[in-house]
This record gives sequence, C-alpha cells and structure tokens, in this order.
Amino acid sequence: MIDPLTISKIFDAAEIVDVVNIFVNLKRRGSNFLGLCPFHNEKTPSFTVSPAKGIFKCFGCGKGGNAVNFVMEHEQLTYPEALKYLAKKYGIEIDERELSDEEKKLGSEKESMLIVTKFAAEYFAETLMQSDEGISVGLSYFRERGFNKQIITDFKLGYGLEGKDAFTSNALKKGYKLNFLEKTGLSIVKENYNFDRFAGRVMFPIFSLSGQVIGFGGRTLKSDKKIAKYLNSPESIIYNKSKVLYGLFQAKNEIIKKEKCYLVEGYTDVLSLHMADIKNVVASSGTSLTEDQIRLIHRFTNDVTILYDGDTAGIKASLRGTDMLLEQGLNVRILLFPDGEDPDSFSRKHSSSETIEYIENNEQDFISFKAQLLSKEAKNDPIKRSALISDMVRSISVIDDKIKQSVYIQECSNIMDINETVLYSEVGKITRRKIDDLKRKESRNILAGASQNIPPVPAFVEKVYFEPQEHEIIRLLLLYGNKVVIFVNHETKENVEVRVADYIIDQLRNDELEMKNVLNQKIFILAEQIIKSNETISAEFFTQHQDPEISQLSANLCSQKHYLSQIWKRKGAQVVDEESKLNEVLEDIFIKYKLNIVKEEKSHLQQMLKDAKSKNESDQISVIIAKVCQLNEVIKKISDLQGRVIM
Repeated sequence: MIDPLTISKIFDAAEIVDVVNIFVNLKRRGSNFLGLCPFHNEKTPSFTVSPAKGIFKCFGCGKGGNAVNFVMEHEQLTYPEALKYLAKKYGIEIDERELSDEEKKLGSEKESMLIVTKFAAEYFAETLMQSDEGISVGLSYFRERGFNKQIITDFKLGYGLEGKDAFTSNALKKGYKLNFLEKTGLSIVKENYNFDRFAGRVMFPIFSLSGQVIGFGGRTLKSDKKIAKYLNSPESIIYNKSKVLYGLFQAKNEIIKKEKCYLVEGYTDVLSLHMADIKNVVASSGTSLTEDQIRLIHRFTNDVTILYDGDTAGIKASLRGTDMLLEQGLNVRILLFPDGEDPDSFSRKHSSSETIEYIENNEQDFISFKAQLLSKEAKNDPIKRSALISDMVRSISVIDDKIKQSVYIQECSNIMDINETVLYSEVGKITRRKIDDLKRKESRNILAGASQNIPPVPAFVEKVYFEPQEHEIIRLLLLYGNKVVIFVNHETKENVEVRVADYIIDQLRNDELEMKNVLNQKIFILAEQIIKSNETISAEFFTQHQDPEISQLSANLCSQKHYLSQIWKRKGAQVVDEESKLNEVLEDIFIKYKLNIVKEEKSHLQQMLKDAKSKNESDQISVIIAKVCQLNEVIKKISDLQGRVIM
C-alpha cells in the first residue's frame, strides 16, 4: 500500500490542467479550459477543466473528478496504478509495503505486461546499437533509409536477433515470466519449446498516448515472399491496433502547435517526414481508419491532410473510409504524390523545404479531390455517373455544417455538371433517413435506460434458478404485458416510459437469463414472439392455449393470489391495487430474482474455493477469488437498491 503522506504529496503535485493536457487539446475559456471529451464521441467541446477547483467535468457524458480520477478513467488504471503514474511524472518516491503472496497473484496483469514491453523495447534498442548482428543488419538498414541517430533514439527503433529464442531466453534469465512474454505476443509458447515472434526483424515500438510501449511492429529484411514483410503484436489488454496511431505520442504537441495532422500509412512514412521536419504526422499502420483513431486525432486538431502515394486503386479503396472523418466534423484535405512515390520515398529524394512546399501547394479539399477523381472514371457512362453522384451525395450528407455542405454542393454541381437542386434533394433524403434511424435508436435506448437500474448478473453465472420468482415474472407478463409503466432512471433521474413485456424481456435477455422451468420458458418464448410481431399480449391466448400444460399453468398463475406483491404495504395496510404500483413491483421482483441467483452462485464458488485450497490449485484459486469479488460488487449494488447493504 502507498502511505497517506505520499498520496497527499501526489495530489498536491498533480496539477489538473498539466495532467489532462497530455491527452486532450485544451483551450482557455475565461478562467477554465475547454476541449473535446476523451470519454465519448462529440463534435462540440463540452469537456471543462477548472484549475482553480482542480477538477474536470464533461457536461456531455457526465464524467468528472480530479487528476487521479482522470488518469484512472483514461488509462484504465486502478487507483494505486494511477497514483504511481502521477508519482513518476512528478518525481515523487513511493515506499510500499510488501504484498502478500495472494495479493501478488492477483496483481495487475496489465502493469506486468507493460513492464515486459518496456524491457523488450530497451532490449531491442540495445541489440540494434551494440550487437554485431544488430549493427551490421538492423542499423545498416535504418541508415540506408536515411534515419539519423536522433530519430532512432526518439522512436526507440531496435532489432530482434536471428535465431529461435534469443530474446525469450534473455528475458527469462532476467526474471521475466513466460506467461507475460506470451500474453504480450513477444514470445510464442509451444508444448516443448518457445521462440521469438520478432526474430530477425527491425523493430518499431508502438507507444500509448502517455508514452508507454504497448506493442511492436517488426519488418523482415529477407526477400522470401513466404515470410510476412511486417508483423505486429497480437491484440491484448494493453494493445488494440484499432485504437492506436503510430507516432501520435511523438507528434501530439506539434499537431497542437501547427493545428493540423498529416495522416500516412506506414512506420517509415512517419519517420521520413520527421526527418524532413514535418513532425505533426501519424500513421494508421496499414489498417483501415477507425472511429477510435479519428477521435484521437480530433482531440488535438480539426484539420487532417491524408497523404497518398500515386496508386489510384489504393486511393479509391482508402476513400471509402474517409467519410468517417467528415462525419466527426474534421476538415479533410488530400495530397497525392507523383506516380511511384510515397511520403517516405519522396521526402528522401527532396530537401525538407521542397517536401514542405510540395505538400502545401498540392493538397486539396477532400470533396473536390474525390469528385474530380471519380468524374474522370465515369466520363460518359450513365451507370457509372449515377453511382458517382450517389457516392458524392453520401459524403456531403455526413457533414453537419450547412454552410460547408452548401459550398460542396455548388462545387460538385460544377465538376459533375448536374443541377444543384437534384443534389440538395438527394442529400435531404439521406438526412431524413438518418433522422428516422436515430429516432428508432433512441426508442431502443429508452428501454435500456429503464433496465439499467438493476445491475446485470455476471455472464459466468449459469444453472442457477428460483422457480417462485420465475412464476411471478410470468404472471406479471401475462396479466400486464401491454401496460405502459413509468420508471425513474436512477442515474439520469429522468422518467422513462416502458411497456411491461419489453421491460421483462429486456431484463432477461440482456443478462442471458433463461427460465429453467420448461413450461415457464415455453410461455416466455411465446410471449417474446408475440412482441416481435408487434401484436398484443393477451392472458386469454395463454389460458386457452391448445397445449394443455401451458393453458393450465397460465390459468393457475393468473388466478392465484400474488404472494410476492403482498410486500407492498403502507402503514400496515396492504396495497390492493397492484397495477398502480407496477413499476415498483417489477423492479422488486427482478431485484429479488437476481439477488438470489448471485448469492446462490457465491455460495457455490465459496465451496469450490475450499476444495481448491485443499488441493493447493493456485491458478484455480485466483480465478475463483476474482469471480467472488465480482459477485460481491453486484450483491452490494443490488442490495443498495433495496435500501440495505448485505456484507
């Protein structure tokens, strides 16, 4: 544990604007700072940082807190991990007590993996500069590409030695665990042997936004076509390639300064442009551009220029994803290099000033570029021309700014020689369809808002059921399925109108809970089919069903005295009108139903834990303890809804 005095020092040192500005492009607004929220997708800034109060608050998604809370949320760290992160940033020493063996086993897997990737980056960098093979093979390659020592150091470029397990053996000797070498993808583990994933490759470490090494790209220098030219780290809890942009850690300050981001495809494109003194550049590393990557860019600038090589087919394929940039409110420009050239080759053949001048003089607006490119292909072919117009209209329709939209329509009208009225009409049709889709999505969210009041049962809970509550749920479904009730969303405090049948189905399906009583399950599935067909649920349909078992159970449930709802009393008098309290009755039955399920599962796991401890099955013990902790959280949350806490 970190002692309270050290925690106090960390809080005193962690200046909120300084911390948040590492990850978010903040601009002063009076006494506060404003930026795009890093926790949800937004086009208009609603994320505010108050240096006077030492807090952040997003008025869009509601997240807020101090500097430690921000680091926890943004980097997905635990409280102690966030404290360590800030202590390191501000040079504060931490003196922790020794962890118990059990605590070590349950220690942060993520932290362990980051320690391994940090070691690996240092190992590869040292191998590049100090081993004979690294110098003669790896360093020679980088020097041939024109990369100087500063670039090699800034990006921590490295080299993986040839041979089966040079890196893995070294890491094991240094005390790093094979388990984490495998999870980070650095080592591949087989039954009888281990080997290095990146043997014989020059290495490009991939950094998180905060500067931690989270993965690697490795390029082979062999000409064998059977060997993949580039190899990346596999997906893991620390590395998700769709959420990472290569070079962003090194480029973010320059992007803010220049108010522009250049987007390229590969590692060497980034490095060569850095050499040409163009440092506000990032790479998608060969993957299709994702919404998460766009959000990363948008946090630092509104302006993006995409740099393409002269391959027309490749450009057309890439253009399909760039509508997402426009949709997120970014200003998009395109630069096309001469045939046979890419950012890497062009910048190596020209001086820094020539490269910068070429980019500034030849970049053009995305919509204009796309219209001209596709118009050449369509020419006088009416079918291709029609497809082109549809393509352009889709791109223009995603732009929110009506003035900008109007300018693009005029320009496209001129380029494609088509009446502006037609383009406006088509854009309007697409916009109306989007509005309709949004309304349908909002109606689905209303149901989710009502259902989220009661925490879900963890997915690993199976084969636990309570028949009395199942019967009561079916009874409420048959009697009141078509009734509309009002719930108060416990988080937003807003009133939410929901049909009883939708609420019941949503509670069970979202938690993947099934009626274990066969007849209950039959009735539930029948009711679900009726709802999906937009028909009305009728108790008579079930009480008079041709299946005698269904009709008999339905009749019994609909006529018997409802034992569970008898809890509703006010000052000693039973509430007779159940229908007037349906929202409370429904929440209460699902609170009891879920609470009984998770408590029963907890009891089962505790018995398993005793057995595992008696057999000294350490791995199994860790898994069971983690599940019990998760169940305890759910039990506490559900119990709090009842106004009491179960320890």
